[in-house]
Amino acid sequence: MVFISYLIQLYILALFAYAVFSWIRLSYDSPWLKVQRFLTTICDPVLRPVRKLIPPVQVGGVALDISFIIVVLVLGLFASILR
Repeated sequence: MVFISYLIQLYILALFAYAVFSWIRLSYDSPWLKVQRFLTTICDPVLRPVRKLIPPVQVGGVALDISFIIVVLVLGLFASILR
């Protein structure tokens, strides 16, 4: 059970990296582009269903995607229960 908890924590770390890379525009010849694509491949399948259930929250003229926060909180809670 502890191993699964560590895997969940590693996935949460990947989600944070995904969030950081989502703010950065990379050129097509950047070596970091492969990392960004990998993170998108592993994070989008989890975030997409939550985005469908909970639309972005409008804050002024900006739409705030809270699916990331919800997924991190739920996974963190699940990891702490497993420990």
